[in-house]
Amino acid sequence: MTKLTLGSLFDGIGVFPLAASRYGIQPIWASEIEKAPISITKRHFPNIHHLGDVTKVKGGEIPPVHIITFGSPCQNLSNIGKREGLTGSQSSLFFHAIRIIEEMRCATNGTYPVIAVWENVMGAFSSNNRLDFKAVLESFTNTEIPMPASEVWANAGMVRGNDVDIAWRLLDAQYWGKPTLAQRRRRIFLVADFRGRRATEILFKARDLQSVFTSSGESRLSSTIASRISTQKARGKIPIIRPFQERRMRSTAKEKNEKGFHGSFGRTGDPFPTLLAGSVNYFTFWYEGEEEEGFSILSIKSMNYIH
Repeated sequence: MTKLTLGSLFDGIGVFPLAASRYGIQPIWASEIEKAPISITKRHFPNIHHLGDVTKVKGGEIPPVHIITFGSPCQNLSNIGKREGLTGSQSSLFFHAIRIIEEMRCATNGTYPVIAVWENVMGAFSSNNRLDFKAVLESFTNTEIPMPASEVWANAGMVRGNDVDIAWRLLDAQYWGKPTLAQRRRRIFLVADFRGRRATEILFKARDLQSVFTSSGESRLSSTIASRISTQKARGKIPIIRPFQERRMRSTAKEKNEKGFHGSFGRTGDPFPTLLAGSVNYFTFWYEGEEEEGFSILSIKSMNYIH
C-alpha cells in the first residue's frame, strides 16, 4: 500500500504535519521563516526538510507529495484587522501557495499533489465585499466562479469542475479535541481534490436524515411509505430544492410576516447549508411548475413548528 506524503506551507509549529502523522501520513517538507516555530517542528519531526521562504520555493523543484496543506496568513482577512483582503501584503502570500501547487502539478504531469487543504479565518468569507473567497475558489479551479445569488457565502459548500473537486466547511475549535477549547475559534477548511470527486467525502461526515420532533413527540420528517414518491410518478419532473435562511425564517414566522417568510427561502445556485454536520437545517422542496403548492405546504408546517 502506498504511504501518503505531505508538504506543509506556512507551517507554523507543524500542526498539519502532526495531525497527518497520527493517521499514517508522512510529512516530507515544510515552509516557515520564523525561527521559534521551526525549532518546535524540528523537535517533533527531525527528518522534515525545511524549505524556507515560501516566495522562493519552486514547486517543480521540491519533492512531490500527495497532500499540500497551508494556512496562509490571515492578518488582512481577519475581522479585527484592516481588512485589505487578498491584496494585503501578508494575506496575498496565498497566491504563492497556489503557484507552488500549479508548478508541482506541471512538473509531475498532473500527478501531484492529489489533495490540497487550505485553512483560514471566517473573515475570508466577507473580506473585500465577499470577493476574496470567490478569488480563492477561482484560484483552485482556474475558472470563473459566480457569486451566490444571495451574495453571501454559506458556511459549507462545494464547487465541482472538470479538473478539481472543492468543498469547504466552517469548523469551531471549541467542539474538537479533549480537553475542549474554552473559547470560540471558527476557521474555514477547504479541500481540493485534483484527481476525483472525493472532497465532500473527506470533509463532510455522512449521516442518516434526522427527524424534527414536535412537543408531542411526533416526527415532522416521516419516512413512512405514504410519504414517499414513486420513481414512476417523479419521472420527468424537475425537483427544486432551496435552503432556508433560518434566522430570517424564524423572525418572520414569529411576526407572522408571510411575505418575509417566503423571502427566507434560499435562491437557486446558493451553496447548500445542509452540508453542515452540526445541526438540522430546513429546506424547501417542490417540482418545477408546482411552486405554489410547495410554498403553501412548507410555510404552514414551519409556521406551526415555530409556534
